Amino acid sequence: MNGDTQNYIAFEGATLQEAYEKASKEFKCSITDLKSEIIQAPSNGFLGFFKKNAIINVYKCLNNKPDTQTKHKKKITIKDVSSKIEELHKDIDVLDTHSANIVAKHHKESEKIFDDFYTSDAVESNDIVSIQNDAIIEEIKTDINKLFESLCYKLEVIEVSYYDKNSVLIEFNGEDSALLIGKEGYRYKALSYILFNWIHDKYDLMVRLEIAQFLTQQEESIHKYLEPVIETIKVDGFYKTKQLDGILVHIALTKLREEFPDKYVAVKTNIKGEKYILVNEYKRS
Repeated sequence: MNGDTQNYIAFEGATLQEAYEKASKEFKCSITDLKSEIIQAPSNGFLGFFKKNAIINVYKCLNNKPDTQTKHKKKITIKDVSSKIEELHKDIDVLDTHSANIVAKHHKESEKIFDDFYTSDAVESNDIVSIQNDAIIEEIKTDINKLFESLCYKLEVIEVSYYDKNSVLIEFNGEDSALLIGKEGYRYKALSYILFNWIHDKYDLMVRLEIAQFLTQQEESIHKYLEPVIETIKVDGFYKTKQLDGILVHIALTKLREEFPDKYVAVKTNIKGEKYILVNEYKRS
C-alpha cells in the first residue's frame, strides 16, 4: 500500500467478510475503520479443485479509539462491509467483474456446444476433419496428463487413443478416479464440457470420456431401458422417452438413430427444461 508502513497483519477467511471480521476483532475497531488491501480474492475453484480463501493485509485502524471503548457503538451491517470493500478496492472489483463475465461467457458457449451435440442439429461426423497424425493423440495425452498431475488425486496415467476416425477416447483410471464423477455425475458432466470444448475447438474431434467405467455402466443402463422402447416403436411407429439428463441423452439419441435411421429422432425440451427424445415418422408434404 503506497505511502504506508510495511507493518501489517495478514488475515485469512473463506470469504472477504470473514477475513475482515477477524481483523476487526484483532484491532478492536469497526470493520469500516480498517486500512487494508486484498491480497487474494476468494475462489470456489473448479470441480472442487483449486479453491482459494480470501486473504487481506491490515495495516492499522483509522479510528484512534477502539469500538469497545465507545459508548454508542455503531452496528456494522453486511451493507457497511460491502461499501467499505467497494471503496477501498474498486480496481479489484472491476477485475473480478471482468473475470466473472469471461467465465460466464465461456460457460455459456460450452453449454451451447454440448446442447448442439445432444440435438438433431449436432455436427455430423463427415463434417469433422479425420485424424491425420498420431502426433495429435500424443499431444492431447501429454497436455491432459500435465493438467492433472499436480492434483492430489491418485490417478493412473490418463490414456488417450482413437475411438473412431473422428473421435478420441479419454480414459481415467486409478484409486481416486471415481471422485471425478461426482454425485449424480455432475463432475463427469462438467469435465466433459471442458474436454469437449477444448478438443473439438482445437482439433475438430469428438470426445468419448470414460472414468472408472462410468460411461460403460451408463450405456448398459440406458440400453436396457431402450430394449422395450425399441419394440414399441417398431409396432406403433412413434415414442416419447422419459426425461433424460447429461450423457444419457446422447447415448439414447445415438442408439435410437442407429435403430431407426428412417425416422425422425430428436431431442426435445419440456416446459421444465427437462430433455427427452421423440421418435416419430417424418412429415410428408
